[in-house]
Amino acid sequence: MVKKSEIASTASESPSALSPLVGINQQDLMAAAGSILSGAIRHPFTVMKHGGALGRGMADVLLGLDKKTPNPKDRRFADPAWTGSPLHRRLFQAWETLADQADALVDDFGFEGSEKTRTQIVTRIFTDALAPSNTLLNPAALKQAIDTGGASLLNGASNLVSDVRTNGMLPRMVDTEPFKVGENVACTPGSVVYRTDMLELIQYTPQTPKVYARPLLFIPPQINKFYVLDLSPEKSLVKYLVSQGHQIFVASWRNPQPEHRDWGLGDYVTELDQAVDAILKITKSDSLNVSGGCSGGITQAAFLSHLATKNDKRVNSATFWVCVLDPQPDDSDLGSLISPSSIEIARNRSKSKGVLTGRDLSTIFAWLRPNDLIWNYVVNNYLMGRKPPAFDVLFWNQDSTNLSAQLHSDYLDLYIKRPFVNPGSMDLLDEPLDISQVDMDAFIVAGTTDHITPWKACYRTTTMLPGNIEFVLSNSGHIQSILNPPENPKAKYFTNPDLSGDADEWLEGAEAVNESWWVRWLGWLNERSGEQVPAPKKTGDRKYRVIEAAPGSYVFD
Repeated sequence: MVKKSEIASTASESPSALSPLVGINQQDLMAAAGSILSGAIRHPFTVMKHGGALGRGMADVLLGLDKKTPNPKDRRFADPAWTGSPLHRRLFQAWETLADQADALVDDFGFEGSEKTRTQIVTRIFTDALAPSNTLLNPAALKQAIDTGGASLLNGASNLVSDVRTNGMLPRMVDTEPFKVGENVACTPGSVVYRTDMLELIQYTPQTPKVYARPLLFIPPQINKFYVLDLSPEKSLVKYLVSQGHQIFVASWRNPQPEHRDWGLGDYVTELDQAVDAILKITKSDSLNVSGGCSGGITQAAFLSHLATKNDKRVNSATFWVCVLDPQPDDSDLGSLISPSSIEIARNRSKSKGVLTGRDLSTIFAWLRPNDLIWNYVVNNYLMGRKPPAFDVLFWNQDSTNLSAQLHSDYLDLYIKRPFVNPGSMDLLDEPLDISQVDMDAFIVAGTTDHITPWKACYRTTTMLPGNIEFVLSNSGHIQSILNPPENPKAKYFTNPDLSGDADEWLEGAEAVNESWWVRWLGWLNERSGEQVPAPKKTGDRKYRVIEAAPGSYVFD
């Protein structure tokens, strides 16, 4: 049995699965700030009460009577000086007192429902920005300045100027110099065997004498490049499966530009339909397995629904990784920021530009977790004067792509109409979306600390598909839960065959397995991939000839 304390299972710890696509728009933030101001005007005595409490608290801090200490899990205050130095201890206690009183003040205004949550979020963003760890009074930054004779401050100023000029005024999260796509990332051997304006189809070179007859198609998200599946050789899911005798194909989506504004969900489904035809002709198989993640998993679900309406049996089984098919506002506190007006603002913003840009998406992701994705790098890059880390996952993460305006709009409609739980509420290619007709085996993977697609929201997919379902909870976050190879000594997942209850009930009966979920999925996939046959001597065939070597051209757009 799994203890809930082992897993970050509360929705408030993660933003809504839709939040990055909607964004945090200025009007909603201003409305929340206006609510706080209005509350202060309506409740002057409440303001006075907390103002007095703040004053008394600050006096206790100055006199050394305050006993507050940093949370050991809060990395911002990990330096011993925050507790050992009288100055820094008081700085922390003064900030904590301010944050506590700000939270209590907003709570006492009596807001309810989404308004209460919105004002709490705005208050938290504001107080986190004021944390003394974000200033030059940070003891680690002071020590670095002394040790380097002030050079760290000069380096930090240079980093700041560079980021203001070229990185949208956000601190860089990764040193990109050590990574070269096609050389030390996205470097598993393969070929582009099919290309359209929208995608390149990559077939990976077999590495075993025999291969499973039924191939696997990966459907990656449209928001980032495909090579999250083929990152470094040590973390490549593609390389792992190829080495185990599987025929692997990956759709490498083109990075849409404003002229591609009309590419919608139906177009992406049509592209997959044609790519599947190419794969089956190349491999001479009558069916294949598919695996889609995040927004690619949503596209996969729409594609499977489309096939079901035609009684098309070319897909044998499906895997969904870190994918939410039915996002809901109460998946997280941040879901309360999503309103009909914010959805329309987001839709109109991308419509006017032709795309939802990769930079916009990166900025939204960052502000959903500002302590980890903004202030952490402010300290590292500017106060400490260091380069950001050279980390392959962060390199991939910053290599973002655009979403076409129409696909963005279609994803927003999925949120509004919820067609995966309300069959027929939305049409795709002149047919109603109805995932309840997708009767096939499915494997679903979620991450315990996933901040993009909360695991409980991923779990809901188990109730939408009528086939034989297996749900696995990987012990990590959104991307790290996927990049979890067998060689990782910390790899762990949770499993429970009983899917009859809700997520909490599933968790109560789950068991921890101390190995990578890749191993479990490999066994599952082997059983659904047919017999083993001699490996093809080359990629492609007479009709689908090799166009160029993997990773292709679209990955560089």
